[in-house]
Amino acid sequence: MLGLLALIGLMLRRWQKILISSYLLVFAFVLIGWLNIRPSNDRHWQTDARMLAYADFAGDLVTLHNIRNFDYRREFDYRPAYYDKTFALNDLQGVDLFSVYWMGPAIAHTIISFDFGDNNHLAISIEARKELDEGYSTLKGFFRQYELIYFVADERDVVRLRTNYRKNPPEQVYRYRLQGRQENAKNLFLAYMRKINQLNQQPEFYNTLLDNCTTAIWLLNRINPEHLPFSWKILLSGYLPEYLYEQQRLDTRIPFAKLRENAYINQLAQAADQAADFTARIRVE
Repeated sequence: MLGLLALIGLMLRRWQKILISSYLLVFAFVLIGWLNIRPSNDRHWQTDARMLAYADFAGDLVTLHNIRNFDYRREFDYRPAYYDKTFALNDLQGVDLFSVYWMGPAIAHTIISFDFGDNNHLAISIEARKELDEGYSTLKGFFRQYELIYFVADERDVVRLRTNYRKNPPEQVYRYRLQGRQENAKNLFLAYMRKINQLNQQPEFYNTLLDNCTTAIWLLNRINPEHLPFSWKILLSGYLPEYLYEQQRLDTRIPFAKLRENAYINQLAQAADQAADFTARIRVE
């Protein structure tokens, strides 16, 4: 209403200064109030977002606490479960990227999974942390409405949830093996661990554009000298696999269209479902 009055004031010389000044004053108060909103870890969180992971370090060993491994019956019908596990940095063999599509080719959710050998994978999904009875809105994600959370999880949880249990809309999941030096994978893993611990102490806001599931990965990976240059394909995350292929960070021995076809895992995941060797079965060539 005040904005409309300010526009009218532009046409009424007598009231112009008063209305425009009033509008700017109110806008300044609203902006100051918005900038003073602070993130918190102390809210009534949805069940799947109540527990934050954290890491302890002892030489080459990293112990992850609160690794999520829910047992799903349907998307919102599950048995919560968590476990702790110790990983040796020297066992880290590589990194997989999962791209999850549900609304066309331009937008995808990105999950990173660290491969420690012997079908020992640790998946990390960067998401908006939602409160009870709160849904996700892309628009709200611009305006400090969600805290940021790094879900540290078993692949049977965060991957299977998307391939097997999300139906409205259904999600299409692709797995790509990233190419690069083992040292880069270690650096990225440690960057994730430091960020996870930091969020336990200093919560941050999720941002739809600037701090989301894909831009956060790009920022974390800047610790490596060979990090990717920024591209619009990072913002339009559905094109990230194509960009990685162009930058020779995926297997370029076959055309990208064929690589993408091979990367599709929904049918493999649905066949594996409750199997204990889920991670191995979604990697069958």
